[in-house]
Amino acid sequence: MKRSIVITDDGSTSLKVEDLDESFHSHFGAIQESQHIFIGAGLNSIIPNPDATRSILEIGFGTGLNCFLTIPQMISRGEKLYYEAIEKYPLSQEEYQALNYKQLIQFPDSDSIFQQITETPYDQVAQISPYFQLYKRELDFRKAQWEKERFDLVYFDPFSPDKQPEMWSLPVVSEVYQAMKSNGVLVTYSTKGIVKRVFKEAGFIIEKIPGPPGKREILRALK
Repeated sequence: MKRSIVITDDGSTSLKVEDLDESFHSHFGAIQESQHIFIGAGLNSIIPNPDATRSILEIGFGTGLNCFLTIPQMISRGEKLYYEAIEKYPLSQEEYQALNYKQLIQFPDSDSIFQQITETPYDQVAQISPYFQLYKRELDFRKAQWEKERFDLVYFDPFSPDKQPEMWSLPVVSEVYQAMKSNGVLVTYSTKGIVKRVFKEAGFIIEKIPGPPGKREILRALK
């Protein structure tokens, strides 16, 4: 899969997949898009509980940006985090090093944490810090399985339905639904009609909410 580095409008980097003619993030701004959708509409919609260990599932680990943005939020919330991510086509270390996220996103130990996030081997659980456990899985999501009611929050971030329709199919979305806790939250960037229908059929209560620059609306789904 041939990929190239691109600079988005907020100055943050992303990757473009040449074969799909698809970028990992919005060209209007990679960081502002992820911050708005996955942190603002997702993580911030869950009431903090310092006694809890939150479980987050990410579909499409990609550049690691969503994970990296999550860490300072969890520090400020005082919560521990188990973060599981699925990625079929992991980035190389050269690609990670070409991204500028650790220059633009600063918090205590941010450089070290970004390095650990990106260098941690796939398919083994890594204790990044006393409060953060990371499990990256290299596989086709359609082959993944979980125990029921495992996750508080899902970052649903595969490529678009036009480019990767199998990831937005009812079997995949239903598997995610079963893996989520009651009152769990899922956020994603697509509000296409077929996406809304599939999420409803899987059992989600869906709502369209304002999107980041360049995108009028995004989707939040509740179990």
